[in-house]
Amino acid sequence: MRRSAGLDCWPMRRAVVRGPSMSPVLRDGDIVLVVRGDCPRPGTVALVQWPSRPGQLSVKRVTGRCGTGWWVLGDNPRGSTDSRGLGPAEVLGTVWLRLWPSPGLVRRRRA
Repeated sequence: MRRSAGLDCWPMRRAVVRGPSMSPVLRDGDIVLVVRGDCPRPGTVALVQWPSRPGQLSVKRVTGRCGTGWWVLGDNPRGSTDSRGLGPAEVLGTVWLRLWPSPGLVRRRRA
């Protein structure tokens, strides 16, 4: 996912999930609603970026604080590029809803 110009000031935004890293909870092509400025808790699904990959956005599950960033993992460890290889991420917002193809809440996993 790439950051879109002019959307950074909105409190909510849509994002498209790409790849298998969050399956089975979220799948490639799902459209989700992200709430900016919401503080994540362990188990929350979030929109993140890594300092080593500016401009590239990813959807991952927050597992906890790590220094000044957040440790995040994909739900599908065999199909995910996440904090195990890239280190702590910056959380840009939390994923609240799947908008398409089957609308519903994206639930937090208990830590």
